[in-house]
Amino acid sequence: MKSYQFEEYGAPLVENTGDAPVATGDQVLMDVTACGVCHSDIHIWEGHFDLGNGKQLNIKGGRELPFTLGHEIVGTVTAVGENVTDVKVGDKRVVYPWIGCGECAICASGEEQLCNRPRQLGIDVAGGYSDTLIVPHSRYLLDYGTLPKELACTYTCSGLTAYSALNKVKSRTDGGKLLIMGAGGVGLAAMAIAKSVTDAEIYVADIDPAKREAGIEAGAVAAIDPSDPAAFKSFMGTTGGGVNATIDFVGAESSAAFGAKVLTKGGKLVIVGLFGGGFSMPLPMFPIKAISVEGSYVGNLREMRELMELAKAGKLSELTIVPRPMKEAYNTLEDLRAGKVVGRVVLQS
Repeated sequence: MKSYQFEEYGAPLVENTGDAPVATGDQVLMDVTACGVCHSDIHIWEGHFDLGNGKQLNIKGGRELPFTLGHEIVGTVTAVGENVTDVKVGDKRVVYPWIGCGECAICASGEEQLCNRPRQLGIDVAGGYSDTLIVPHSRYLLDYGTLPKELACTYTCSGLTAYSALNKVKSRTDGGKLLIMGAGGVGLAAMAIAKSVTDAEIYVADIDPAKREAGIEAGAVAAIDPSDPAAFKSFMGTTGGGVNATIDFVGAESSAAFGAKVLTKGGKLVIVGLFGGGFSMPLPMFPIKAISVEGSYVGNLREMRELMELAKAGKLSELTIVPRPMKEAYNTLEDLRAGKVVGRVVLQS
């Protein structure tokens, strides 16, 4: 078994080898064939989130080192535990990684991704920057049909995250206007999915010209640079008074502030990105504009099944995929941290 792991937080990934785990009970053993690289991998690798004002949320506790990142996983079943009957050796499956304890009220409600005792693959337990993976139960394995494996794996995080966020604004954006903040991997995934969820007129904002162009190519009506001092006034004129919803896939102080500022009355800001910082807004503006702000964290297993059915039916637009060999995991993290990636990098075994 070969894995690319960090032995200290923030340190370069190293190639480690060891014995492959054995599947027992409800478990399924898989050979990893592809694993997407996500910006949240960087936060796990660094061991903290930026809370703004010089503060950090330390997330180093409870994770055994060396640790294997990677939560956008596709693989082939190589062994199953004695209780498993619905998958067999040789089956090709995409893996839902947002696994909870399975015992609490949150898990029972179907929102397992919000469990307070999570067992999320590549976040809390070993993930897909490896050639082998243990999945705790076969219900987390989904058939991806004839989809390319490099595309299928992205739906488990960037795709699912985008789909769940779009569902949260659908009631506001149908027949209206939607702003996508950030045309990185998740923002472009949202562009690929959006027309299957809402008939909104979609705009994109990004400070990177190449990413703005990618947003236009993905179907945006227009793309703006929110760092331009004239952007707000120009955008409000272009949209006739703002948008009905903003989904912030950056999650920075500046992006959230701009996303809230361009909302029309009754608008909604959904914050998805984890770049970091604080969010401040005069309290009277909440009732005066009747706006709402909501956080969105990936998506539940039901949404994952819905998304995969849309994908297999050919109802989602194409997504830019950049394949790289698994041994490039560390270099890919560095490129992503430096903002050098357009689209989604997928590591292949």
